[in-house]
Amino acid sequence: MNTKIKIILCFVPFLVFGCNNKKNTTAEDLEQIGVKFYMSKPDKTVLFGKQTEGVLQWQQNDFATIEIDSTTKFQAMDGFGFTLTGGSAMHLANMQAEKRSALLKELFDFSGENIGISYLRLSLGASDLDANVFSYCDEKDPSLSKFSIAKDKEFLIPILKEILAINPDIKLLASPWSPPVWMKTNGSSIGGSLKPEFYATYANYFVKYIRAMEAEGIVIDAITVQNEPLHPGNNPSLLMPANEQAAFVKKNLGPLFELEKIKTKIIIYDHNADKPEYPITILDDAEAKKYIDGSAFHLYGGEINALSLVHKAHPDKNLYFTEQWIGAPGDFANDLKWHINQLVIGASRNWCKTVLEWNLAANKELQPHTDGGCTECLGALTIDGDAVVRNPAYYIIAHASKFVRPQSVRIESSLPDDLQNVAFKTPEGKIVLIVINNSKGDKSFNIKQGEKIFTSTLVSGAVGTYVF
Repeated sequence: MNTKIKIILCFVPFLVFGCNNKKNTTAEDLEQIGVKFYMSKPDKTVLFGKQTEGVLQWQQNDFATIEIDSTTKFQAMDGFGFTLTGGSAMHLANMQAEKRSALLKELFDFSGENIGISYLRLSLGASDLDANVFSYCDEKDPSLSKFSIAKDKEFLIPILKEILAINPDIKLLASPWSPPVWMKTNGSSIGGSLKPEFYATYANYFVKYIRAMEAEGIVIDAITVQNEPLHPGNNPSLLMPANEQAAFVKKNLGPLFELEKIKTKIIIYDHNADKPEYPITILDDAEAKKYIDGSAFHLYGGEINALSLVHKAHPDKNLYFTEQWIGAPGDFANDLKWHINQLVIGASRNWCKTVLEWNLAANKELQPHTDGGCTECLGALTIDGDAVVRNPAYYIIAHASKFVRPQSVRIESSLPDDLQNVAFKTPEGKIVLIVINNSKGDKSFNIKQGEKIFTSTLVSGAVGTYVF
């Protein structure tokens, strides 16, 4: 009897932690089980670190089980990444060439321990994280004969060319913060509306941008019609209600793209989840809908599950998550928990093909920004000269970007209590599962897919990416 008790007391802890007379799992053990395991802990003692323990062969237990069904498929992913603002490009360009090259490889290559960013958003003209407001045709010129992307050639385009040399398949989305001020009702970079007499001119402005970037060897995969069309207080910004955006797309932008054989996707809305009726209203207009690929979202308002309302109303159109900022100085534990739950997992489980964090890089003074632009936006990187600090958004995106490669498909996974998760099947047939422990204590659980089943443990607030 005493022997039996002794065996049981040793066996049960070994399921997860190992007994005193057993070694911990090693990298070889994980390889034998066939699992790669990367983890981040809220106390920052582990930051997207490849683990050599923490995954064990399954033995009978009462733990919750995340069950993965790879036969139930949802959207194909375009990728995970950031916005490469003009300010971000400036900081990268000012690094020594050797240091910059190493950093760009770390960011955009996915071999080794690099994080493999696969999607970037750009500003079409200035965003509020440029040093100054500019457009590609600042002087009134309805013919756009003076259109020029010279400003982007200072920093943005050279950096993009270096990135494309590392990852030629990276997808690029461009979003305007404002048209040239002479096209607007108030003649200002802040707010105002697009004058109807310049709808055709502004559609041509998009075409000229796409063609100019193409001439530089840069393919713009998609554009959004307007960044945050219901937030006219930023600098730069534009107020564009749904009826105006619908009219612009169906009468000008869509037909011109079609005439010019522009393959760049048109994406509408690009604002918060609290107004799903905005994109639904536009997509309800059949004449506008035929030109539209899908809708884009931020989450400064509303709930992430509202995105599924748009999918339900128009299941033939795509969804994208395109922006979320982290406020300086950052709170790693809370930022990790919120962004993994709401974006990496939440946006993906609500049909989004992309998950993008706002702003790849700033310096320690959170510059540059326009007068009236964001003064508290913490970059994924803080770059001062050649010194680089990796901030919460870097690790948040890394947990998905490295392994959920483009054309990975989201698949079904169960949601046990406190184990929010999302699963994907990669083009190579691998399963990627991202899990966060939302409980107040350590949590042991099983992961099951088909005949494969294994056991792992995460401390409270920790994130794990499992690849098998």
